[in-house]
Amino acid sequence: MAVETAAPKKDKTVYENLELIRPELDRCMKCGNCMAVCPIYGTDKVEGGVARAKVAVTEAILAGKLELGDPQVYELLFNCLICKSCMMNCPTKVNFDKIMLAVRAAIVREKGLPWLKKMIFGMLKNPKLFDAGMKFGAAMQGIAFRDYDSKDQKLMAPRTPFTWVGGSVGLDSSKVLPELAVKTFRDSIPDVITAANPKTKAAFFTGCSINYFYPETGNDIVDVLKENQVEVHIPKDQYCCGLPVFAHGDVETARKLAKNNIDAIDKTGAEYIVVGCGSCGGCLMHDYKELLGNDPVYGPKVEYWSKRVHEISTFLVNVLKYRKPTGTLDPVTVTYHDSCHLKKTMKVFNEPREIIKNVPGVTLKEMAKPDACCGMGGTYILTHYETGAEIGKRKAADMNSTGADMITTGCPGCAMQLLDLSHRHGKGKPVKHYVSLLAESYRKEKSKQLW
Repeated sequence: MAVETAAPKKDKTVYENLELIRPELDRCMKCGNCMAVCPIYGTDKVEGGVARAKVAVTEAILAGKLELGDPQVYELLFNCLICKSCMMNCPTKVNFDKIMLAVRAAIVREKGLPWLKKMIFGMLKNPKLFDAGMKFGAAMQGIAFRDYDSKDQKLMAPRTPFTWVGGSVGLDSSKVLPELAVKTFRDSIPDVITAANPKTKAAFFTGCSINYFYPETGNDIVDVLKENQVEVHIPKDQYCCGLPVFAHGDVETARKLAKNNIDAIDKTGAEYIVVGCGSCGGCLMHDYKELLGNDPVYGPKVEYWSKRVHEISTFLVNVLKYRKPTGTLDPVTVTYHDSCHLKKTMKVFNEPREIIKNVPGVTLKEMAKPDACCGMGGTYILTHYETGAEIGKRKAADMNSTGADMITTGCPGCAMQLLDLSHRHGKGKPVKHYVSLLAESYRKEKSKQLW
């Protein structure tokens, strides 16, 4: 039996010793409340998709009844979005995400990473190599993808020969994606953006999606911060937040990325960290404490910064008491999708809606289940495409029922999924980060003043 059975050491965490997760497992009553909200169970109707089943499997592993290397065990434990819906509906407040991350880390310790993950995560540890790879992909994307006709955004779709290979992971003829930026956001902007009479300094943690796919969202965030008298620092040596590798059990790489990012932010002298992505924000706010809380050097640092991480809406509404815009947009009805990490990890719900409602010309129409998972789940949509796609169909139906002209969200990753759903199952409505509406309203003000 490969699972750790020695007496746990105080300096170890559940990510080094699976034995330490027992108290969390014991809190699960196996009541089944998770079944009511689990998007995977709602699609597949199989008990193995539910949190309580995965808790039972982890208990069996610790009891020596199941092996970490069993392919069926591996599939069951990785067939989870870690969307935290079950945690919101759990009467005993089991930290199910911690259980999933701990048991996946144990699998990686025993079996190692699959070759593809090992290659990708190895690139993430080498930011120059990863950056070069993404830029090469941007330069060569025209070979595998064609321009997709859209007046609202630069989009692309797979070319026919590549759909034969990529169809199993959703890269079929109906797939629509944002283009990879030829010039990344961080390459196109200075390290420091000054503001008139600055009230404070904030480090903008861009994340990978904004940097490589949505530089326009990055520009909108910077413009909004400048309008509210914030000096913006954008560390050029920031890496991926580490959540993708942490979620797949590669704790060593996740810690390396976390340490680098904390060092990069420390050097800015900023007072706050601002993010435009709930996944990055949740990682910096919570996961870094899990990864580095016991570290004598980085433990105090992550404790300090975790209290100063803000998603852009909470920074504007709660910290800055932001200036309400007056520029009127062409009348538009939008609906808003709550990303899982933004609402369920960062606990951000009201603030994005407040910003949307305060933009002149914009009407917010809520969908039936705004916080239902969209099915993206980072790489889940690639590893479990059929299930993710079915989850996405429910989200698409909710979006379509609103009749909204535009879909908004606070997560660039979700935006990619919502974009595809909008074109695949709807009328191809544009998808934007909600902060872009505020940025556009501020610009309308200036344009009116010029006239």
